[in-house]
Amino acid sequence: MSLWVTIPSIVAVVILAVWAIAAQVRHQRRAELLESQLTALRQEMQSLLASQAQGFASQIGKLSQTVLQQLGQMNQTDQKGVENSVQLTSKAQETWSAEVKSSREVLGKIQQQLGEVQQAGRELSSASQALQTVLGGAKTRGGLGEITLERLLADSLPAANFEIQHRFPTGEIVDAVVRFQDKLLPIDSKFPLDDYRKLAAGGEEARRGFLQTVRGHAESISKKYILPGEGTLDIALMFIASEGVYYELLMTQDAKGIALDEYCRTKGVIPVSPNTLYAHLRVILMGLHGMQIEENAKKLRESLAGLKKQFDGFGEVYERLGTHLRNAQQSYFDADQKLDRARATLEQTAEGALPEASSKPLEISAKQHS
Repeated sequence: MSLWVTIPSIVAVVILAVWAIAAQVRHQRRAELLESQLTALRQEMQSLLASQAQGFASQIGKLSQTVLQQLGQMNQTDQKGVENSVQLTSKAQETWSAEVKSSREVLGKIQQQLGEVQQAGRELSSASQALQTVLGGAKTRGGLGEITLERLLADSLPAANFEIQHRFPTGEIVDAVVRFQDKLLPIDSKFPLDDYRKLAAGGEEARRGFLQTVRGHAESISKKYILPGEGTLDIALMFIASEGVYYELLMTQDAKGIALDEYCRTKGVIPVSPNTLYAHLRVILMGLHGMQIEENAKKLRESLAGLKKQFDGFGEVYERLGTHLRNAQQSYFDADQKLDRARATLEQTAEGALPEASSKPLEISAKQHS
């Protein structure tokens, strides 16, 4: 039984060996065929590479010549560009040096100006502190308002048309009056700065105190300085030396909605600030000029009336003079005729002839002597 088993195995091995040998033969043939094809391809590639190498060599030669020419041109251009760049660089350095120098000068001036600004700031701070000190006391503020009022009056009106610190017969002294011929316009300076500060710090709650203070000033001015019996107008000006305080005065109303400036006007007091007072004074100056023109016109009419009387008297004298001149002319004519006759008589007498008897005696009448 083992023999029958071994024979098929041997047959199988033989078959496998034959198949392997056949496969190896086929593989060897394919390898030889592939090798022959690779050899042919290699030869073809070598010939192609040789032809392409020759073409490449010629193209490379041409390209090299072109590149060399272009490199030469570029070299020349680069040399010119370098020269231009050197010149530009030199000019740029000079310009930069000038700009740096100018910048240094500008920086120096700026530093100087900054120093001046800092100095001005320190001076302004000192001035602010001084102003705060000046405005600290009510008496000092009043003096400042009076000085401002006096400056405005001096700049706007002739000296003869206003007076500072005018005293009324009642003993009250007002800061200034403006003269309108026989009438006076009182101006009193008020500076409620403390109440204004409270108003600015406390808001609307502090407005009532500001309102009461300004009302008290208006009532005091009306009572003490509006004196028609003493030659004043029925109004007075309340000068507020601060535009800010004056603005708050205009914006303030009482609980009934009545504006504070309107209340002042009911008392005959008109609130004014430096700007509005100047406008009022310019209008007053125009009125004074009109009054002066009217006064000059009145004087001119009086002068013309006197001149007319003098001219009438001169006319009478002139007529009398004309009458005397006409009489003198007639007397001269009569005397000339008589002189001619007397001359003729003397000539006849000188010639030895007797003159004829004259019908009129040779004499001068009393009329000729008049």
